[in-house]
Amino acid sequence: MAYIQFLGAAGTVTGSKHLINSSFEGDGKKGIQVLVDCGLFQGQKEWRERNWKELPVPADEIDAVILTHAHLDHCGWIPRLVKEGFKGPIFATSATIDLCGIILPDSGHLQEEDAAFYNKIKKSKHDPALPLYTFDEAQECMQYFRAVQVGQNVQISPELSFRFVPAAHILGSCMAEVSLTIRGESRRLLFTGDIGRVRDQTTAPGKVVHSGPKEGEIADLMVMESTYGNRVHPHTDPRPELAQVIQQTVARGGSMVVPAFAVERTQKFVFMLKEMMEAGQIPRLPVFCDSPMAIKAVEIYLKHEEDYTAEARALIRKYGSPLEWPGFTFASTADESKKINEVHYPTIIISSSGMVTGGRILHHLAQRLPDPKNTVLFIGFQAPGTRGFTIKSGAREVKIFGDFVQIRAQIAVLEQFSDHADPPELLEWLHTFPKKPRITYLVHGEPAASSQLRDAMAKELGWNVKVAEWMQTVDVQ
Repeated sequence: MAYIQFLGAAGTVTGSKHLINSSFEGDGKKGIQVLVDCGLFQGQKEWRERNWKELPVPADEIDAVILTHAHLDHCGWIPRLVKEGFKGPIFATSATIDLCGIILPDSGHLQEEDAAFYNKIKKSKHDPALPLYTFDEAQECMQYFRAVQVGQNVQISPELSFRFVPAAHILGSCMAEVSLTIRGESRRLLFTGDIGRVRDQTTAPGKVVHSGPKEGEIADLMVMESTYGNRVHPHTDPRPELAQVIQQTVARGGSMVVPAFAVERTQKFVFMLKEMMEAGQIPRLPVFCDSPMAIKAVEIYLKHEEDYTAEARALIRKYGSPLEWPGFTFASTADESKKINEVHYPTIIISSSGMVTGGRILHHLAQRLPDPKNTVLFIGFQAPGTRGFTIKSGAREVKIFGDFVQIRAQIAVLEQFSDHADPPELLEWLHTFPKKPRITYLVHGEPAASSQLRDAMAKELGWNVKVAEWMQTVDVQ
């Protein structure tokens, strides 16, 4: 019997990995084994430790990976999979491959950097502290990526094929429609990856990627994300509130630190800052983007205009590349990053990682969190167990580089920047299905979020919905 096993993002929002196994009956073969996504666990220690565990299926027995998009919690374990023996194709859109080409080596570099730092200060429980994978190992894994056009049918084996359909989450993001033949009968499996906002500028101000997801889907079994299953996005324009936060910070003589994902969120945010400065809504403060990856991501975003909203394309035509804007500095080297910490006048610092799990943002927060003049602005989801969640939740201190740092800076949150659809948007999309799936499994959500979305889908749609559990195996009938 063919089955799906949830190897990640079940009961949590990180580590997305879903294994499809199409067993053959009677001939002793295991069938083809395909991973949909191969993400890194982030957040709580018990989740991060899963990154070091072997999969229940040997890596060299996995035939292929279908990658929905280029966020670390969906692609960040690929170098480790290759390190453990995987040699098959990794199917993704061209834009996703371009982004993975910067995200994965950057992840390897940060892990090497963190391991070296903990070895230097002797504050790791492991001697020596080791990276999960290195910069070079991440670069080497890129040879296995294969570009697939949206809508193109890919036959991985006689019984399994797939195609990508738009998800509208980030640049290049797609859902995977998998066709699986079992005993001569075809089954359609839909893996949503992360689902983008259903509308453009009215519902999601500042949205870069065009609206979606694709309407009129048909699936026998669906594996669906539930990140925002228990929350509704504010539909107000974030600009007035952002302007107020910036003006108040400047009035105190402080700086604003923005933890932001280097891919998409940083690009969206800098374009909004530029637009507001040109309109006179905020002062022309120096803006530092402290992320080498963000520099390369800007170049990739300018290359892939086909995924943009009309508004985003108009902004690019009007203002050109952020890399050339006066007053906007993109720090590429460690020395350039350190110089930002020497700036003692009001400024805006945007740095990754977005959930403060690592990267250069740690150095900026260690320096600026203790000063009440400063503001830390969150514009993205903060998973429980991450430093970002700790800071956002009102804690008095947070552990950075093995030491506790006092939190005296002002903390602000703007929820409008999320790229995940919320329940009203998800239900709007699900209503376009011509028939309901036999069963839907919710993944990529905290237990409360998944449970609430399950209940809403059952009540409004009458669907058979279950919340997936980690390592759970379910039959594809």
